[in-house]
Amino acid sequence: QVQLVESGGGLVQPGGSLRLSCAVSGVMRSIYDMGWYRQAPGKQRELAASITNDGTTTYADSVKGRFTISRDNVKNTMYLQMNSLKPEDTAVYYCNADILSIRYTRSDYWGQGTQVTVSS
Repeated sequence: QVQLVESGGGLVQPGGSLRLSCAVSGVMRSIYDMGWYRQAPGKQRELAASITNDGTTTYADSVKGRFTISRDNVKNTMYLQMNSLKPEDTAVYYCNADILSIRYTRSDYWGQGTQVTVSS
């Protein structure tokens, strides 16, 4: 029914940039908060950035000044622009969305994850 499809991951050198996209499809009433989580090997999943429906953003201290989260509420798509990438940014990045269904059920949805590798 509701699906989150990510794109844009890959291998990049330190200092490089990547832009991740998360497209939400299906039948729904509203998308509330959205966010990008990441999980590095052997570490817990952490919230890298989040954005509310009205565009209020939050960033983990580790990515502030380097990452920019945005969303297009017409296209139902969220983005993560990642600049000045560091090896410690290497992780699987997951798209997350808080969605109100057509039956007014509010649920959390996740994308499949996309690998970001920062290495020389």
